[in-house]
Amino acid sequence: MSTRPELHDGMEDPLRAAAETMRQVRERCVWSQRITHRDLVPYLIEESHEVIDAVENGTRADLREELGDLLWQVLFHAAIAAQDPDDPFDIDDVAETLTEKMVRRHPHVFAGEVATTPEEVLVHWNAAKAAEKRTRTSVLDGVPRGMPALALAQKLVGRAAGAGIVPQAEPAAPASEAELGDALLALVATARTEGWDAERALRERLRMLEDEVRVAEAAS
Repeated sequence: MSTRPELHDGMEDPLRAAAETMRQVRERCVWSQRITHRDLVPYLIEESHEVIDAVENGTRADLREELGDLLWQVLFHAAIAAQDPDDPFDIDDVAETLTEKMVRRHPHVFAGEVATTPEEVLVHWNAAKAAEKRTRTSVLDGVPRGMPALALAQKLVGRAAGAGIVPQAEPAAPASEAELGDALLALVATARTEGWDAERALRERLRMLEDEVRVAEAAS
């Protein structure tokens, strides 16, 4: 017996097949039936980090596999949402919402606007995003607090700059934990000014540390 999901109307689209596979898993796997959106959060975080690791340190095959695992998380959330008794939506609704948003945010591609530089693209993107978020009362609205601390700091520094608040960019020698926080924030502000990714910089330095540890272990 074939293990491939049966698709309606002879559909062979791989994304549709993946969504149909997820639907059947949700309906017929006793573990998956009990999973909620909240239950999936740790898996989503883990899979996201595995994609990052594949991008920065893996092979093309690693990246292909990890992107699939991340896509499975999206399909899983959509399958759960489709069963909501009060406000259901499915993966088609998710895709439709995404398409509408991306078309709005790329008027230089889908409308008559012009953007010949990355900076001009950002002008269109930010204008469209601002129009979508008119109900927000603070530049901090919409920033996910579950981000890793360094990534969150870099995000907040950018938002704070929009409100006219620019943290000191030169870190002082810390004499307390509070001053250490000030120094870390200053380093993040420097990273933003230089166009660097503070989170990635630390990850890459930690990989070098790991290599140094392994060399020392091998020599002992």
